[in-house]
Amino acid sequence: MSAPEAALPRPRRRRRRALPLGRAEPLVWIAPALAVVLFVFGYSMVELVRQSLEHKGKWVGLENFRLTVTDPTFQAALKHNGRLLLAVPILVLIALLLSVLLFEALRGWRFHRATVFLPYILPIPVVAVIFGQILQLNGLLNQGLRGVGVGVLAFDWLGDPSWALWTMTGVIVWKELGFGVILFLARLLSLPAETFEAARIDGARFFRLHRYVTVPQLAGVIAFYVVVEAITMVSWVFNYVYVISQGTGGPGDATQVSELYIYQSAFQYSAPDLAAAAAVVLFGATLVLIAFFFRIQRRAGVGTVE
Repeated sequence: MSAPEAALPRPRRRRRRALPLGRAEPLVWIAPALAVVLFVFGYSMVELVRQSLEHKGKWVGLENFRLTVTDPTFQAALKHNGRLLLAVPILVLIALLLSVLLFEALRGWRFHRATVFLPYILPIPVVAVIFGQILQLNGLLNQGLRGVGVGVLAFDWLGDPSWALWTMTGVIVWKELGFGVILFLARLLSLPAETFEAARIDGARFFRLHRYVTVPQLAGVIAFYVVVEAITMVSWVFNYVYVISQGTGGPGDATQVSELYIYQSAFQYSAPDLAAAAAVVLFGATLVLIAFFFRIQRRAGVGTVE
């Protein structure tokens, strides 16, 4: 570098001025994505509500809602969704027990973990078709029962109205169980081993150890799992019902659920206004359910999932 060039003053770099956004800065960064989500979701909801208040383009007010909520088929569908909610505590208890057993280094625990989680990653239509074949009157299950001499236990699991919904509930529990087991097990493996060692030194055995140490540590994860599975039982069981019952919700209305009612109203009976009203009712029920569980979570002082 020559002397004249060295004598020239170097240009100063301009410092970028930070905008004084304060606590609003995260919101500014996510604003574009949030705007897209709100537009897509908000527009869909506005259109859904608008359609539920009209009939063939004419304003009818709440007439569609009155026809929907007084429809015995829709009432039966909501009742069945309520029965499916009874599977949530069963799911939590079984998933908690299995995750604790796997955490205690059950022999062959890697194989058992993969076996329990495998159903969760299977496509729902595949699961529904397989169990639809197994649980028929002359399906594999009943043939096996008759083959071992206990044919008295052979039922028409999917054809008997008194058994159909509970049979389908069992299929859903089998499918959804793996998610809870892996969720709880992941949380258990993240806990410090000293906590369990100290409890064992103090004399805590299996039941007391997991009742007073494990369950409180899993409280946040359990609350999350309950909310997810409750939403599943209310508004995510359409695939099971549609495939197993072949789109009828039968036998009769024994397996009719709100999602199938919306589908049938919109596409089979050409009543999109009634389908929209039922969808709004289902959406509102889901929101109430979510708010209810989070209210219980706050009152119980349950922390968030870490």
